[in-house]
Amino acid sequence: NNLSRAGVSIGSPIANTQIYLLNSCGQSVPVGIPGELHIGGAGLARGYLNRPKLTAERFITHASAERLYKTGDSARYLPDGKIEYIERLDHQVKIRGFRIELGEIETVLNQYPAVRQTVVIAREDEPGNKRLAAYVVGQAASEVITQELRRFLEKKLPRYMIPSTFMVLEALPLTPNGKIDRHALPVPEISKSSLEKAFVQPRNLVEDMLCKIWIEALSLEQVGVYDNFFELGGHSLLATQIISRIEETFEVELPLRLIFESPTVAGLAETIQDAKEAAFQQKIPPIECVSRTGNLSLSFSQARLWFLDQLVSDRSAYNLPSAVSLTGLLNVVALEQSFNEIIRRHEVFRTTFPVVEGHPIQLITPSLDIEFHLPMVNLCQLSEAEQKSEVQRLVEEWGQRLFDLAQGPLLRIALVKLNEQKHLLMFNTHHIISDGWSMGVLIRELATLYESFSQGRPSPLPKLPIQYVDFAAWQRQWLQGEVLETQLAYWKQQLGVNLPVLELPTDRQPSSATTFQGAKQFFALPQILTEKIKILSQQEGVTLFMTLLATFKMLLHSYKGQEDILVGSPIANRNRTETEGLIGFFVNTLVLRTNLSGNPSFREFLQRVREVALGAYAHQDLPFEKLVTELDLERSLHENPLFRVWFVLQNAPMPPLELPSLTLNVLEIKTGAVRHDLKLDLMETPEGLKGFFEYKIDLFEASTMAQMTKLFELLLETIVQQPDIQLRSLVTVLAEAKQQQQLSQEKEFQKARRQKLGKLGRKAVNGISVKDLN
Repeated sequence: NNLSRAGVSIGSPIANTQIYLLNSCGQSVPVGIPGELHIGGAGLARGYLNRPKLTAERFITHASAERLYKTGDSARYLPDGKIEYIERLDHQVKIRGFRIELGEIETVLNQYPAVRQTVVIAREDEPGNKRLAAYVVGQAASEVITQELRRFLEKKLPRYMIPSTFMVLEALPLTPNGKIDRHALPVPEISKSSLEKAFVQPRNLVEDMLCKIWIEALSLEQVGVYDNFFELGGHSLLATQIISRIEETFEVELPLRLIFESPTVAGLAETIQDAKEAAFQQKIPPIECVSRTGNLSLSFSQARLWFLDQLVSDRSAYNLPSAVSLTGLLNVVALEQSFNEIIRRHEVFRTTFPVVEGHPIQLITPSLDIEFHLPMVNLCQLSEAEQKSEVQRLVEEWGQRLFDLAQGPLLRIALVKLNEQKHLLMFNTHHIISDGWSMGVLIRELATLYESFSQGRPSPLPKLPIQYVDFAAWQRQWLQGEVLETQLAYWKQQLGVNLPVLELPTDRQPSSATTFQGAKQFFALPQILTEKIKILSQQEGVTLFMTLLATFKMLLHSYKGQEDILVGSPIANRNRTETEGLIGFFVNTLVLRTNLSGNPSFREFLQRVREVALGAYAHQDLPFEKLVTELDLERSLHENPLFRVWFVLQNAPMPPLELPSLTLNVLEIKTGAVRHDLKLDLMETPEGLKGFFEYKIDLFEASTMAQMTKLFELLLETIVQQPDIQLRSLVTVLAEAKQQQQLSQEKEFQKARRQKLGKLGRKAVNGISVKDLN
C-alpha cells in the first residue's frame, strides 16, 4: 500500500483485452514488481505489414497459448488492481560491457536545479567509439555549468553512467507529433574538460607500477588512475591477487578491505607510503623449500579431508572428475608427453598419504620412478547408439570410482577412442591434492605443453620455485603464537556464542539414515538480469558475490523466518604470489554469519553482508579444521558442525579449454554424492549467470528445488528494481509467488486428471475396460 503513485496510472484493461505483466523469463510478476506490459485479446493486430522480423520479435505466444504483443513498456500492478506505467524499456544501450538505462541518467539529470529538460543518447560518431552524450535545456534564469553537472552526477551514479559530453541547448528538437527527435540532436563538441576525467595517466612511479599490476590482473590495455576497480570487472578473487602483487612489489602488507575502500590506483597509491612507514606491521616470512627427508606433514586442510576419508562410507563426494570430448586430429603421443611433464612438475600428483606411527604423512615418489602411460579404451567397433550408452556408463563409473589415499595414484587419466576424429578424455583426482583453482593451472599448462610437444619442441614452462609440501610446512610453522591468536580471536567473536542451526524447507527430516546421495537443479538467469545485478553491485560498492549471497540469505530467511543465518563458502586462499601457479588443496572454508533483524532494506542488508565478508577475507588464513577444533564443536559424519548450506560463485581463473586442431567440449559428470544438505553454485558466463542447486535427495524433493530456483530468480528481479525494499515486503512477494505456483500446479494437475479420465472413458466405450488397462 506504500507503492509510489508518482507514475502514470493507465487503469485496467477494457473489454475483450487482456494485459500481462511479465518478467524477462515470461513469468507473471507479483503486485508492485515491474514487468514488461504485454497486450492480448480480440483487437490484437496480425503483425507489422511486410516486416516479418519485427513481427516475430514483437508478437509472441504466451505459456497460456495466447498470442500477445510486447509493448516495450515497463509497468506494475498497484494494490487496487490498476496498472501504473513506469518507463520505456527500449532506451537501453550497452557501452564497454555495461547495459545502461538512459532514462535512469535522465532522471538524475532532471534533479539538478538548473536543468529544465534533458535527454541522453549513445553516440558512435567514430566507428568503435560509442559514448554517452547528454543534452540539457536550462531553466529560464539559470546557467548550466557542465563541470558542476558532471560532479553532481558523480555523486549519484557509477562512473560508467556519466556522459562523456554535455551540450546545452535552447530547446530540444521535436518531431511533428511533439516527441523528442533524438535523430536531430547535434553532434556534440568534446571539450578538454569533458575528457580530462575519462582517462588520467599515472603521475608518479607508484601509480605507474600500480597501473601495470591492474592491467595484468584485469587483462586490460590501459588503466587510468581514477578508474574504479569494480567498474573494470574486478571481484574479490582478483582483488586478492592485486593485493598480493602490491605486497610483493612494494614490500608492504595491506588488508583486502583497502581495495574496497579505495578502489582506484590514485587512492591505493596514497596509502602505500603510509603502509611502508608503519613499523608495527608484522612481516610474513616467505615460503621456502623444505627437505624431502623425514616425515612430511599434511596441511591443515589435507588433514581434515584425510580424517573424513577414513570415516565416511561414500568417499566419492571428494572426487573431482571431469570429461572432455575432443573432435579433430589428436596427437596421442604429445598428449601423453604433456601429462608426464605435468606429473613431473607437480609433486602432488606423485604424493600418497600413508600412516606412520598413527599419523598420516605426505610421501612423494621421485619423478624418475614414474612413467605415465595413457590408457585407451577403443569403442570404434560399436555403433553410434552403443557408443553413447557405453560412454555414459564409463563416465558415471569413472566419477564414482574410489581412491586409496595410502596407495595411490590420486590422479587418473584415460582416453576413449570413438573414431579417428573423435575422442573422450576422462580425468579424475582426489580433492586432497587439488581444487578448483588447480584445474585452471592444469588446463593452462596442458595447452602450452601439448602445443610444444606436437611441434617437437621441449617444454617452455619454467621450473616451479616451491611445491605444495613446502606450503604445508610453511603454514604449520607460521600459523602459531600471536598470528594464530589474532585469527582465532576474530572467529571466536563471530561464531563462539549461540550458534543457530539453520532450518531448511526439507520435505523429510534429517536422520542418522540420511545418505550423501544427491541431485542438481540447473537454471540460467537472463543476461539482462545478470547485468542489472552487476550494476547494482557496482553502485553499492560490493562484489557480485556479496550481492548474490545477500539474496540467497534472504531467500533462506523467507522459509522459516530465521534472522541469524550461517552459510559456508569456499575461498581460494591463494593470497601469496608463490602459490598462484601451484596445483594443490589450498581452498579454505569461510563461515559467513549475518543477522537480518530489524526488518532491513535489501540495500542495508547488503552492507551487513559486505562487512562480514570483508572481515572474513581479512582472517581467511585460519584453516577451517583449526577453527572447529578450537570451538570444541560436536562432530557428525552426516552434517557440518557449523553450517548446513554452502554457497559458491565460481570465479577462479579458468583459461579457455583449447588445444591445436581440436574442438573441445566439457561434459557433465554425475558422481551422485554431495557434501552438504544444500548448495547454491553459480558461475558468470557471457550469456548471464548460470548455476544449480545441489541437494540431498533424502531431504528434498525435486519439485521443492524447482520452486526454490524460481523464487531465487524472482528475488533477484525484485531487488534490482527496488533495492530499498524491506525484508518483510520481500517475504510477502515470495509468499504470493509460492501461492501462485501452487495454484498453477493444482490447475495443471486437475487438467491432466480430466484429460486422463476422458481418455479412459473413450477407451471404455470402445470395449476396453479400466480393469484391462490396469
